[in-house]
Formats: sequence, C-alpha cells, structure tokens
Amino acid sequence: MSSTENRIKELATQHLGLGPDPDLDAQLADAGVSSVDAVAFFKEVNGEFSLGLQAEECLQFKTLRLLTDHIGANAG
Repeated sequence: MSSTENRIKELATQHLGLGPDPDLDAQLADAGVSSVDAVAFFKEVNGEFSLGLQAEECLQFKTLRLLTDHIGANAG
C-alpha cells in the first residue's frame, strides 16, 4: 500500500468515521458519509497534498481509491 493510500485512510478515519481500516473501494455515499463531512474531509486532503480541488470537483471521487489515484496522477 502506498504512503498516499495510508494517509488517505488515516484522514478518512479521523474525519469520516469509517473505522480504523476504511475500504478504499467502498462507495462513500453507501458508507453514510454526509456531504458536510465530505467537504470537510476534502479540505483536509487539499491541505495535506497541496491540491486545489473545488468542492464541486470532489463529487467525482465516489471512492477513496478514485481520490488516491487522482493524487498519484497529479503528484509533483
């Protein structure tokens, strides 16, 4: 597992209440993540990975895996 995946899991545990080992492939909506919690989570992710994602862009990431893939593709 990459360091990005590990950090996303840590942030998800802290900010989304998905338990100690969140499933990167689970649909966030199915896990009961509210839009308010999702926006707060994406703000943390933006800061952690120096991203410039807008709130509406975050809707495209239905799973944590899609988010980690995006970070990996846009790193550096």
